[in-house]
Amino acid sequence: MKGLILSGGKGTRLYPLTYTSAKQLIPVANKPVLFRVIESIRDAGISEIGIVVGDTAEEVRDAVGRGGRWGVNITYIQQDAPLGLAHAVKISSNFLDNDRFVMFLGDNVIEGGISQLISEFAHSDWNSQIVLTRVDHPERYGVAELDDDGKINRLVEKPKNPQSDLALVGIYMFDASVLEAVHAIKPSWRGELEITDAIQWLVDHGNSVHPYIHRGWWIDTGEPGQMLEANDLVLEELDYQIEGYVDRDSKVGRRVTVEQGAEIINSVVRGPAIIGQDTRVVNSYIGPFTSIYHHVTIEDSEIEHSVVLEYSHIKGIGARIQDSLIGRYVSIERSPIKPKSHKMTIGDHSQVGIL
Repeated sequence: MKGLILSGGKGTRLYPLTYTSAKQLIPVANKPVLFRVIESIRDAGISEIGIVVGDTAEEVRDAVGRGGRWGVNITYIQQDAPLGLAHAVKISSNFLDNDRFVMFLGDNVIEGGISQLISEFAHSDWNSQIVLTRVDHPERYGVAELDDDGKINRLVEKPKNPQSDLALVGIYMFDASVLEAVHAIKPSWRGELEITDAIQWLVDHGNSVHPYIHRGWWIDTGEPGQMLEANDLVLEELDYQIEGYVDRDSKVGRRVTVEQGAEIINSVVRGPAIIGQDTRVVNSYIGPFTSIYHHVTIEDSEIEHSVVLEYSHIKGIGARIQDSLIGRYVSIERSPIKPKSHKMTIGDHSQVGIL
């Protein structure tokens, strides 16, 4: 089998963070979501992976390379415009070369990986397997309606009046029959080739499409709140270890990872949390469910339930920062007027004076 990761799209729901960065490269627990997807596919025994890229292709290529660090081979497939998931399959036909494959959205995080799913599909005679999970707002997703026997009756992309709460979670397995489907369907009212239409075509033409209902957690990291939720869940699954320096005046909880080169000076860090490489935390409090990426400085400040990206600087913030996504190269320092509270999503290279 092969792997196909979709890493195009503009990530508009994560603006301003994604004005200057690919949404798939925003880290969850200090590891970019795209890297987690690559690892999940590799751990399922797949070494040939195609990545469909768009406007952020150069950044994705620079970050991922040819795949050597994961022991896989990466092929890049350029999508000139975001014309739908089925369109991404269509333009990847040369790479897929009629092989079975798993398609994984590059901004999704799922509990438990996909090894079992891949094994089931590889040893079956199914033409496709789709992963479903129950959601609170199915109108935001592609939705599957099943019959009394648990077979797929109908799939609808973002229905106004959903007849089911089973959403497609962004993980699909196909054989070569899907290539015929993506060439046969027409663009939707959105002007895109919808993967739901391609799967429906398979069902309508007698192909075997197996629905798998995922019982664990799954997060589409497309919005700030979802990114924080994914960070929460992954932090709780880490193997915690202290590789950096913690001085004797600091208190670091047992569910905390301090990466190489990081320094914790006269501070309190309560887990689950992760402090990235070459980051300095001085006279500060880092609360639960916080990820601080590499080369960050936090001094005389308090922060919890937040994600701080690389090379940012937070100093002298008296009131606690929480529920926040803070981008790259951000500087946050105290202004003369006392602050009351802080909640923010801050883009890269920002300068923020707190009132």
